[in-house]
Amino acid sequence: MKHRAIFAVLMSFVLSLLMSAWVTFINMGAVNGFVDQWLSAWILAWPAAGLIAFSFGPRIHQLAQRIAERL
Repeated sequence: MKHRAIFAVLMSFVLSLLMSAWVTFINMGAVNGFVDQWLSAWILAWPAAGLIAFSFGPRIHQLAQRIAERL
């Protein structure tokens, strides 16, 4: 359980940070205020990503394992 929580925090941190940067860049481009908008989006995205990673992580892991076994 401890490993699952740590994994969810770390994975959601990295994924939400990079995805919010990408989507903010796609929507705004490299303009003044980009970093502020990006960090604002990231602050909102990280908690949601954390809950999603913690909730769905084990099921996705099982699905990936089944797919890998069939390949």
